[in-house]
Amino acid sequence: MIHLGIDHHKKYSHVVAMNDSGAICWDGQLDSTREAFRLLKESLPADEPVQCVLEAGRNWGILYDALEELEMNPKLANPLKMRLIAETFTKTDKIDATTHAVILKAGLTPLVHVPSKEVRDQKNLLRQRVWLVKLQTMLKNRIYNVLDRNHLTQPEMTDIFGARGRAWMNALDLRDPDGKLLKDDLELFDQIRAHIRQTEKWIDEALKDNPYIPILMTFPGIGKILAAMIALETNTIGRFASPAKYCSYSGLACSTYSSGGKTFHGGLIPTSNHHLSHAFIEAGWTAVRVSPYFQAFYRRLKSRKGSQDAIGAVGRKMCEITWHCLTKKKNYEEKPYQY
Repeated sequence: MIHLGIDHHKKYSHVVAMNDSGAICWDGQLDSTREAFRLLKESLPADEPVQCVLEAGRNWGILYDALEELEMNPKLANPLKMRLIAETFTKTDKIDATTHAVILKAGLTPLVHVPSKEVRDQKNLLRQRVWLVKLQTMLKNRIYNVLDRNHLTQPEMTDIFGARGRAWMNALDLRDPDGKLLKDDLELFDQIRAHIRQTEKWIDEALKDNPYIPILMTFPGIGKILAAMIALETNTIGRFASPAKYCSYSGLACSTYSSGGKTFHGGLIPTSNHHLSHAFIEAGWTAVRVSPYFQAFYRRLKSRKGSQDAIGAVGRKMCEITWHCLTKKKNYEEKPYQY
């Protein structure tokens, strides 16, 4: 077998091809295009199968899909774990590619789960919606800033960006430049909100056949957006052997250091799927208000550990129950909390 170590960049890649005996068959740079790798494959021994590896990064998807089409058996390496295995004081593209080839030949490459291209496209839709909501929040804060620096007393209402609140802000006659800024910010806010609604329609259409979303929406605190996020980031629940594995992947398990008979438990695991941890924590804040089970669970822990640790435990509990529900393909059922 030929083992290809690829140090991938946007415009070019450095590739080292190594056979089973450790001899280098090919070493050099080529464009990061499908055609360049097709020509490379044709130059390698035709009677030997090929496998290759590249690191996960910002733009790995295009090359990975091209390698898959060329039947070069691509694998995606975890860059953080690769650093732990083979970090050196001298770093070049050739050294990185050679290191990848050697570790791939040895079967020690720390792999990253690769969802299908369809799922990756759906994730991009959802993350676009997350980004737009962040922009909307930034605009809300700018609008609040304009109102506050003009010492305006807001009328009693639940949402200043609702119909009554918008009518009140539209009727304001502020001195310039704040009058112009408020009008401009409100127009931009309306545009972003329209984009959010359009993106949500695309998400609904793209995920209408996802089997996990109907199950997830039976949970307290999980609506269609959080359900879509959890479903896509999980991808397939079968790749997690236990609830503990799923919680660890979701970043809801505490780090542990044990040595010399002493054990210390630290904060949540930082190198995890932050989208999942965010989703479960956000759902947890709503669940403690609407679910008797999670409310009792939260209050018992809050009295001893404080609100932040308690809501982290609620998120972990929801993650564990999610693993069981998705594995067994059954909806969430509210049960009394047993003290």
